[in-house]
Amino acid sequence: MNRWMKLSIEYANQRSYLDDLFRIYPTIPEGIRDFDETKWLGIETAFNNRDNLSLLEQLLLMDLFPVKDSYVAYLKRDKTSILRNPNTVNRLCGRLYDMGLTKIHERATEPKETNRQIGPMFKAWLRSNAIGIDAVDISKFTANSENAILDANDSIMADFARVELSYTIDKGLDFIARLNNKYVIGEAKFLTDFGGHQNAQFNDALNLINSKAKAIKVAILDGVLYIKGSNKMFRTMTVDYGTKNIMSALLLRDFLYSI
Repeated sequence: MNRWMKLSIEYANQRSYLDDLFRIYPTIPEGIRDFDETKWLGIETAFNNRDNLSLLEQLLLMDLFPVKDSYVAYLKRDKTSILRNPNTVNRLCGRLYDMGLTKIHERATEPKETNRQIGPMFKAWLRSNAIGIDAVDISKFTANSENAILDANDSIMADFARVELSYTIDKGLDFIARLNNKYVIGEAKFLTDFGGHQNAQFNDALNLINSKAKAIKVAILDGVLYIKGSNKMFRTMTVDYGTKNIMSALLLRDFLYSI
């Protein structure tokens, strides 16, 4: 088994893994979403007047639509579709009227889901210099060959990797670093449970370490995959990818300095 994978499993099962991981992923629920009370008055008026078109149009401008429905995303992206689909409008508004204004307000101001907050936390941790390597923008990163971590958005990081490292996956990267003139690229994920979207996140990281990019490839994974047992993630990691660089973010610093 890869040394770093083995150490990660041991860390997760023998030490204060979750307590330590909180330094990287401090998943503190956010407060309610910002909500323009002036706009809310317009929503109240449309609701009380049973003005379906106005009610729906105004609620679609909110960050979070108060009803979970597969058709909402389409209506958000094509506002003209509201006028062409009266049955869909009436169906959604019927649910809204059943909910009532109080519940609509509660739903529209719910905090963001924790897993949607996780993404930026890893990069924020890198910027804190916890690893002891400077995180710099693209201009500084390309200006010399000094040890550095690239601090940029997904598209800039992907463009750099495509041009310089023969990266071919149509997806951004979470991590690019240069140590002793060697490049390291990685995907960083906090897998909070098994199944569904979490499996897709796991597979994204595996696709990266299977790629032919001209760099040291790492899957910086944390969470339930280190729980020993018969779960699919643990089996896939240890059996199918046992020789690959899969490790906890808590061991990333030691790994980089071992290069």
